[in-house]
Amino acid sequence: MKYNFPTKLKKGDKVAIIAPARSMHIINNATRANAKEHFQQLGLELVFGNNVEEVDFFNSASIEKRVDDIHWAFSDPDISAIFTVIGGFNSNQLLDYIDWDLIKANPKVFCGFSDITILNNSIYAKTGLVNYYGPHYSTLGQKFELEYTLKFLRQAVIENDDIEVVPSDNWTDDEWWMDQENRALIKNEGYWTIHEGEAEGKILGGNVGTFNLLHGTQYMPDISDSILFIEDDSESQ
Repeated sequence: MKYNFPTKLKKGDKVAIIAPARSMHIINNATRANAKEHFQQLGLELVFGNNVEEVDFFNSASIEKRVDDIHWAFSDPDISAIFTVIGGFNSNQLLDYIDWDLIKANPKVFCGFSDITILNNSIYAKTGLVNYYGPHYSTLGQKFELEYTLKFLRQAVIENDDIEVVPSDNWTDDEWWMDQENRALIKNEGYWTIHEGEAEGKILGGNVGTFNLLHGTQYMPDISDSILFIEDDSESQ
């Protein structure tokens, strides 16, 4: 697979917000205001897909409309990056309807996590586009405790220096969207080494349950010579 690297972002670039999983309808106004402020701190301008607010029984939009927003974001020459609103459970519905040649011809920063694992990996498998398993639009809606995230997001999608990933001083497992003023911080003990050594390779992975949906399909990337990372959620513990 030949890597297809997107251009790094610069001040004034436009970022498209799309909702391939759950709808923006579930994001409250305070979270939206915080997200806008944090993207502005990065020097980026937000534009929104036409269908991000649509909501159905599954807090999502139709397959057709979600795919339309993906195609719009990749095809619009004024857009430099694409961030997803939030995760969910149904991004796999979209794969057979996406124009992969369109994405390959228009490489852009693409960022999301959790259910977006489906798109992160299928985009790479079908187009070679190197993309980012990172914060959603809604993630940047946090009022406090976002410094670590913003630091590494900036290093990944804007700056050009090598990145050394170091543990954060603290971490949280709280429902921050329920109470932005009172956060429960947990002291970070650092990395837990299971088997000491050195390795190199391309980094692939994501939400482990979602990633497994790709096995046996044309959308599963080649995992040979890879470093696997996995994310899981509390419901599957």
